[in-house]
Amino acid sequence: MSSTVYDSLLFRDMFGTPQMREVFSDRAYVSRIIDTETALARAEAAVGLVPADAAQRITSAAGFDALDQERLRRETDIVGYPILPIVEQLAEQCGDDGGYIHWGATTQDIMDTATMLQCKAGVDLVRDQLDGVRRALAALSEAHLNTITAGRTHLQHALPVTFGFRAAVWLSALDRHAERLDQAAQRALMVQFGGAAGTLASLGHGPEGLQVRAALAAELGLRDPEITWHVARDGLAELVSLLAAIGASLGKIALDVMLMCSSEFGEVAEPFVMGRGASSTMPQKRNPISCELMLAAAKMLRDKSSTMLDAMVQDFERATGPWHLEWATVPEAFLLASSSLHQAEFMLSGLEVNVDRMRANTNLTGGLIVAEAVMMAVAPKLGRQRAHTMVYGACKAAIETGSTLEDELLHHDDLVEQLGTARIHELCDPSGYLGSAGEMTKQVLAQHPR
Repeated sequence: MSSTVYDSLLFRDMFGTPQMREVFSDRAYVSRIIDTETALARAEAAVGLVPADAAQRITSAAGFDALDQERLRRETDIVGYPILPIVEQLAEQCGDDGGYIHWGATTQDIMDTATMLQCKAGVDLVRDQLDGVRRALAALSEAHLNTITAGRTHLQHALPVTFGFRAAVWLSALDRHAERLDQAAQRALMVQFGGAAGTLASLGHGPEGLQVRAALAAELGLRDPEITWHVARDGLAELVSLLAAIGASLGKIALDVMLMCSSEFGEVAEPFVMGRGASSTMPQKRNPISCELMLAAAKMLRDKSSTMLDAMVQDFERATGPWHLEWATVPEAFLLASSSLHQAEFMLSGLEVNVDRMRANTNLTGGLIVAEAVMMAVAPKLGRQRAHTMVYGACKAAIETGSTLEDELLHHDDLVEQLGTARIHELCDPSGYLGSAGEMTKQVLAQHPR
């Protein structure tokens, strides 16, 4: 029986995706360890530290399928790390050439590099998923470029906006995250090879150590760092913190959509799938399940980021404990981010938008949503403070009497004299007070040619 949501038959696809689980599976991790060990042999052969024919035979002979996995599990539990048990079995697979496996390396070199290979694959998946969500948001924003809805601050009607503008704000954050992801990948996806204390002393005092590290990086498609990073964990912390930031932006979208899905708003609904979001007792329910999972992932990812920041505080040249935090945290962060992106793309690609309800909701306050428009129109004539006082009084009267702002404004002779009834009517139309919302939305969409 599974014990966590990440591998649960019931919950695993709510807190991860099959593709990301495969990237961080035991088989994938051990395979990346083997890839690192065989690449190290080839890199050392290229520098002349290992016979070239031995490196080729190691590459051909070493493989996951021949491992005794139960022995590996048992010995890893005893040693505390999987590298020595894996190297011993690989050496057995490779016969006389096995003595060249793991030459000059330390356990953390191999584990860190294997993790980086997993992160590289994970970043590629996240990038593709992020692009899918961005495409869905661009389509939504373009389709609703002129859909009037209530802009809300402190959960109160503020000014009219368009739903396209709101979606473009969501999109702009994810555009920046996509840029950050590319930058972080270039910085953080580094090979690790430093030997016991990070100095590469095991390979001598000449240039060979750095040459091997550069060759190993090239073999694996990772960056060759300037110096060993055994206890400088900023790269992994950056990746997980970025995943948490992406999750938080998706959580913001989820919160907005959930509120708009509420019966009182009725402005949007998640895509209809028979039985999805159903209640066991209330037949009418259509709960926003994708949004709920996105919000949960955002909160869980925040904790992953916090844990990684804690894991950065390490002692001297090799940590006594913080490193182990990463073993659990990194895979879970990628799983949660992947799940949230999957839910977001599904939800946004099929989001049902009730345009009429959005427009009707702008009128819930009897036109108070355009009070600023009236104030700013009359301020040049009456002065800002007097205009504010006058419109404030009209708003107060509208609230107390249940009338509309327009009706109350028409009771002010000074205002009618200054603006005229036609202009007052025009100012009370929410579609006339959108500022630069349309232009800003188009600027975001310009980054997403259709």
